[in-house]
Amino acid sequence: MEETIAGTETAQIPKQRGESLQDTAVRYAEERHWDVFPGTWLEAVDGVQRCSCGDPACAVPGAHPAREDWATQATGSATVARRLWAKQPSASILLPTGRTFDAIDVPETAGFLALARMHRMELTLGPVTCTPDRRMQFFVLPGAGAKVPDLVRKLGWPLASLDLEVLGEGTYVAAPPTRYGAHGAVQWACRPTPANRWLPDAEELISPLAYACGRDARR
Repeated sequence: MEETIAGTETAQIPKQRGESLQDTAVRYAEERHWDVFPGTWLEAVDGVQRCSCGDPACAVPGAHPAREDWATQATGSATVARRLWAKQPSASILLPTGRTFDAIDVPETAGFLALARMHRMELTLGPVTCTPDRRMQFFVLPGAGAKVPDLVRKLGWPLASLDLEVLGEGTYVAAPPTRYGAHGAVQWACRPTPANRWLPDAEELISPLAYACGRDARR
């Protein structure tokens, strides 16, 4: 995985090679001030990695909440996070959205196209994850869900025609290095750095994201 970020600030995420899930979760809370909570985990059953939820057909094995009241369990305290993962060291790392950030979720193909356009436009990006089910999630300031539908319509796109979703209050994202069964691990497409500690507003990123999703839909 990626190496530790050098810098004068404390935001040195990610440092995941050889690091425990507990230590990574603690650093998300401590260095980035993100709320975290432990999800399900993977268990070997007859030599096959299965989700701890017990469903052999689980869509995201080892990468979803383990309990219904997960929202109340989420914590921004590094001390509490360490205690939670001490109980189940293999638990996935999940981050509730709608608190310190929302996430705009798009297909991977559209996400990489949008990233290229954003770099050409010299936009300031927040962290971006890339998941094993070929989705990308762009971290933006909270409140994106209320803005994005109108922003997309103003750009001339019917929102229903785009494979674009805002993850806000009441949902979550899986954080690196959480694994989706045998499909692989969540990775950073744009890692957290001191430079992107302050997240962009959805309005700053929606044009290239909507364009990329619209182009992707026409394929």
